[in-house]
Amino acid sequence: MAPLTGLADTILDIVQTGRTLKENGLVVYENIRQLSARLVVNKVSMKTSQAQITEIIDALENEVEGG
Repeated sequence: MAPLTGLADTILDIVQTGRTLKENGLVVYENIRQLSARLVVNKVSMKTSQAQITEIIDALENEVEGG
């Protein structure tokens, strides 16, 4: 809303598909950097809580794949 109401000239946003930009009539002015997410698991935690961590990993993979 800030650009539309004159409160800001530009905004910085992390986007995946750009759908929200298009839905709001915004355009990419400059691509600053490509980013990616990482999941880091402590080795001890992976040994002691493998079932719970694997469940989280599976749920994240399902979301990334569009599930």
